[in-house]
Amino acid sequence: MPLAPKIASFPAIRGALRFYQVCSIITGTFLLLLVAEMVVKYAFGYELFLGGSGGFLYFSPLTFDGKSSGNGLNVSMTILIVHGWFYVVYLFSCFRVWSLMRWPFWRFILLALGGVVPFLSFIMEAIVARDVKHYLAEREAADAAQPAPSTQGAR
Repeated sequence: MPLAPKIASFPAIRGALRFYQVCSIITGTFLLLLVAEMVVKYAFGYELFLGGSGGFLYFSPLTFDGKSSGNGLNVSMTILIVHGWFYVVYLFSCFRVWSLMRWPFWRFILLALGGVVPFLSFIMEAIVARDVKHYLAEREAADAAQPAPSTQGAR
């Protein structure tokens, strides 16, 4: 029988779940931006820049050796970096929910895949939130239904 979360850890689980939900949405959004950026860069040969000689926001073609020809802030590179660093935060949020819920290791792997498979983070966020909230409500109802232990003992 797998270990069950302790009733005392339920407030921490709720906080970890909320943090996971926020991280999941941000990571999924940046992953979709990353996929779009990679398609534009490798299929069409352009990178997105902010500011510089091309205007406020513009696409700059890559040179024949694959280097950027634009100046200004390379938004394409920024998307890569932000997604990479935020994926680390996302993994921490996955680990926190996974460890507090005392789930098997395969569930952690599935949570972690949410940050690298497009759209999976949105799906996993909905599934995990539903499962955790249902589990907590069920356990709290079962705990409330049990009679309280008698406080009067033999004197």
